[in-house]
Amino acid sequence: MTDTDAPARSEADLLRTNRRFYEALWSDARLIAPERFNTWPLFGGLAGEARHRLEVAPGLRPRLPLADTCFVDMSHAALRGLHRQGARTAHAMIGALPFPNAHFDLVCALDILEHVVDDVGALAELARVATPDATLLLSVPLDPNAWTAFDDFVGHYRRYEPAQIEAMLGVHGWRIERSAIYGMQPESSRLLDLGQWFLTHQRERAMWWYNRVFMPLGLRFQKPLAWREGLGDTTGVDELLLVCRRGPAPAGA
Repeated sequence: MTDTDAPARSEADLLRTNRRFYEALWSDARLIAPERFNTWPLFGGLAGEARHRLEVAPGLRPRLPLADTCFVDMSHAALRGLHRQGARTAHAMIGALPFPNAHFDLVCALDILEHVVDDVGALAELARVATPDATLLLSVPLDPNAWTAFDDFVGHYRRYEPAQIEAMLGVHGWRIERSAIYGMQPESSRLLDLGQWFLTHQRERAMWWYNRVFMPLGLRFQKPLAWREGLGDTTGVDELLLVCRRGPAPAGA
């Protein structure tokens, strides 16, 4: 699926879908500390080296340290949860970040670019607030042909071809330093359909199971991320986590 044959939804329709889904999701969810995710071994180290940090649209699943990181989200429920834990928060969207140019040396935007119509503008905005030598942490779903009804349900607008996202990053001077296969895609379409039905018709029950059973199990059985140089082999990969750097590649790379 390309932008030309993406679902026929206006930007306003997509925004309503995302607000409705995620405001309901975070209203019933519990904040999970970033140290509990398999991203922490790398992200925690990078955060320790960064003076100014920004995470965009983390919901209640932040991956950067709560202390001394700026968090922006469109969900008021998520912002309230983050603020209660002492985080610095702002109500904003990725296309209009309320920060000065070249301010952050570590920028994190996971599972967000596929949710906006103007992804070119969103990447430009991330580049605007990043310093010339900043690190960008980004995750995107791959393979337009892998589109399912679940992509519609959670408010996706697109999936990416690997070369496409690499080229888009390159426009702003980002190079993909390393990547890891990321996220979990259920093998059974019936599980996706069942999950959608419960989230639509029995949201409170679905969220009880999600918060108290599925999320704890998912955290318990996380596997360490296997990092590889550059994009690596993307055959059959549903989602990639990217570590991007600005500036020239190191000598010998």
